[in-house]
Amino acid sequence: MGEQSAVEQRLIAVLDSIKPFDEEKAVEADLHSDSLTKPPGSLGKLEAIARQLAGITGELWPDLSRKAVIVMAGDHGVCEEGVSAFPQAVTPQMVINFLNGGAAVNVLARQAGAEVVCVDIGVNADLEHEQLVSRKLLYGSANIAKGPAMPRETAAQAIMVGIDLVIEQFEKGIRLFATGEMGIGNTTASAALATVLTGLAPEQSVGRGTGINDAGWLKKVEVVKRSIAMNEPSADDPLDVLAKVGGIEIAGLVGVIIGAAACGCPVVIDGYISSAAALVAARLAPQTKPYMIASHLSEEQGHAKLLEAIGLSAMIKLEMRVGEGTGAVLCFHFIDAALRLMTEMATFDSAGVSKG
Repeated sequence: MGEQSAVEQRLIAVLDSIKPFDEEKAVEADLHSDSLTKPPGSLGKLEAIARQLAGITGELWPDLSRKAVIVMAGDHGVCEEGVSAFPQAVTPQMVINFLNGGAAVNVLARQAGAEVVCVDIGVNADLEHEQLVSRKLLYGSANIAKGPAMPRETAAQAIMVGIDLVIEQFEKGIRLFATGEMGIGNTTASAALATVLTGLAPEQSVGRGTGINDAGWLKKVEVVKRSIAMNEPSADDPLDVLAKVGGIEIAGLVGVIIGAAACGCPVVIDGYISSAAALVAARLAPQTKPYMIASHLSEEQGHAKLLEAIGLSAMIKLEMRVGEGTGAVLCFHFIDAALRLMTEMATFDSAGVSKG
């Protein structure tokens, strides 16, 4: 990670504290699953989730009833380049919408029995609300087409903000986390991160975001190319890439993912932007990957390749492209289902059913 500041040293200490995946407990989960009244493996990804949860937590069937989606909000100077169908003013407006419970993620979180923790880590406006978690480090990331998004030190601080928030929520009893975000322009930064860290061409990593037309897409591809040429991020140094062509809320999400792993908790990854953060986390610390659960395959064209680069497989494909944590929160239901199947289904022995 290059020359290390005090905050980077603290980050390394957190990374070193992450416990390895408990393979013995995962095998125990497999054996239990095979004893249930069904053909072996017939519950597909639900069995894989149950196995993963056992290995993550070290408990056969952990209590994950307390869950939260952490929505990181931050602005992007690259909006100056005309890369989004929506103006930057939408970021603070949507943050207030989250705080008032009116956004898509709020509706789905209520359905899933999850809390929404909305964090201002870098919105380009002064926000006040009793529900807001204010951890502002910047008034928006700088325009990556003209220079780095933020100093390296700030990127590391943003990661630590995410880690500390997860620790706070863990201490309140949260045991299942999801990533969410809000930031007009953040698919451009995510595409730049994906391009550098996966080797994809910008034509493969750049998608339609909030719904830009063909001319807008071509401009966005050009902006990503210009940003990478301008900043020359080092693909071997994930923190450098994050600081130069990422975004402040993406950095916060990197911390959420690392923090969940450090607390021994599963973290459900949302769409393209969250997956860009997950790739940075996985490159910074491969030991975080077993703690990640990919939720859905979004409509952003580079998302499948991004998940492949991490080594994750999405649970569902609903042609969604809202962001906010919506896909991740939907997948809380599947996690609940996996645990209920494991704890409530009869075994062949208890039900007196002949095993094949």
